[in-house]
Parts: sequence; C-alpha cells; structure tokens
Amino acid sequence: MSDPGSVPPALQDAILAWYASHGRALPFRETTDPYAILVSEAMAQQTQAERAGEAWIRFMAGFPSVAALAAAAPADVLRAWQGLGYNRRALDLWRAAGRIVERFGGAVPSGLDDLESLPGVGPYTARAVAALAFGLPVGAVDTNVRRVLSRIVAGGTEAVAPADLQRLADAAVPPDRPGAWTHALMDIGATLCRPRRPDCGACPARPWCRYAGSAAVTMATVRGRGVVREAAAPFRTTSRWLRGRIVDRLREAPNEEWVILDDAIGGHDPAAVEVAARALAKEGLVELDVSSRAGIRARLPIS
Repeated sequence: MSDPGSVPPALQDAILAWYASHGRALPFRETTDPYAILVSEAMAQQTQAERAGEAWIRFMAGFPSVAALAAAAPADVLRAWQGLGYNRRALDLWRAAGRIVERFGGAVPSGLDDLESLPGVGPYTARAVAALAFGLPVGAVDTNVRRVLSRIVAGGTEAVAPADLQRLADAAVPPDRPGAWTHALMDIGATLCRPRRPDCGACPARPWCRYAGSAAVTMATVRGRGVVREAAAPFRTTSRWLRGRIVDRLREAPNEEWVILDDAIGGHDPAAVEVAARALAKEGLVELDVSSRAGIRARLPIS
C-alpha cells in the first residue's frame, strides 16, 4: 500500500483523551530524564511493562546515572538485571553508557543518528527516547504501535509497508504532546488492540478504524475454534531457558569466583550445558576457563 492514509486531529484528540483517563501508571512515566528513559526502554523490550517498572526502580537505585552505570562491573549489572531475561540487553545498556561517557560527555544524545549509534539501540528505542525525553515529534513503532496504526488506516498489519508506516507514525505525532501520544499508542496496543480478540468496543479509535469496521473483527473472535494446534515445546527444554539458568547460577557466586559447570541443569545434560556456556561466552555474557581438569568453569564478566 503506497499511501497508508493519515491520522486526523479528531482521532488524535480521542486517543489522548482516552490515555488521560485510562493510561497505565508505570513508575518510569514519571520522569523525563533521558538516561532513566533509556533504561526503561531497554527493560521493556520483550518484558511486561509492569514487571519492567518494578525492576527499573531497583536498577535506578543501584545505577542512578550514566556515569555510575558506565563505571560498574558488568557482573554487577547482570546481577541487577536478574528476573528480566534476555541478559544481552543488560550488557548492551552497560556498553551504551560507556559510549555515552566517551563520545557525548555523559549526556544521552537527542539526535536519532546519535541514539542509534549506541549499542542495543535501534530505530524504535531511539525514537522512543527522542519523543519521551526530548519532546521530538517522532513516532516510535514497536509491535503494538504497528498493529494499532496499521489497523486504523489500512485494516490490517500486513497492508502497510514498514517504510510507509514509519512515515505515517512520524506524521501522526501531535507536535505538542509526543510523549503522551507515544504512551497512548503503546497502551492501546497492549490493552485493547490485541493480536487476538481485540476490544474494539472500548477503543477510542473505533470510529476511524478500518479494521473495526470490517469483517476481520468478527473473524478474529472465532478464529482457531475447532483447530488442533501442535503444542509448543515446554520452555524448560529450550536453549533460552538453559542459558538463563546458567547466568542465574553465576549470579549467585561471589564476584570473580569461578563456578564449575560439570552437571546437568534441568533436563539438559552436561554436553548441552557446555554448548550453551560457550555460546554465552561468545556473546560476552560470561567468561570461561577451560583449563581446569574439574571441567569447564564460568563466571560473570568482570571487565
């Protein structure tokens, strides 16, 4: 679709009014500090916002500034990240803090290109920080926002090319309220405009939404009935689960102390544990010592 349409002012007003009454109260929404917002966006990726909010409070108490995070040992950062999963995000955030100190004098940059030059910061995170911390009228497009905007203007998520959707998202931002608009779209996507069984009746965008006015809504409420789906593999059997348990085991050890990984973890045999540990080491999440006769040893990175 070459022309994804536009978001009229009346729709903007309706969405912002809904957010004022129904927006989620999350602790990191009380700040405009760019560093605090960068931390919150790193945490909220692939993590429920409420859980990220609780972790954000603890993390900010331990690392209250860019300088404090940059000066910390990566092992301490990984320990503070416990419970959030996707531990690579913690190291990316730590590396981003170091780069901010080295290249930007300790101040989170406001430009999109500078933000995207930071480890772990892609187009979405850069735009979220720019809009929420610096008030720039740019549209942060994550999975939820993509679904909301695509359904409104085109009736479905597959109808708008990514580049067209980004242009629409940027053009849709109210210049005087980019932060509230960003949060509002995220909340509508998370609570109303869900992938399955969307609550179109409660959505402020319904009068303008092509998806809500189509047969797709009816189909979404019945899709899957009578269909037998193959069950997903239990999480405990996955490499991701094993990697998380290895990092958790190393978190429990005092700093710089090696932990021998010579036994099974869950249903994963020692060979699988070693493969996972080597993959973690390749990504910089752990350090390995393979010289010990007792077996492979690991610890959280100390520098």
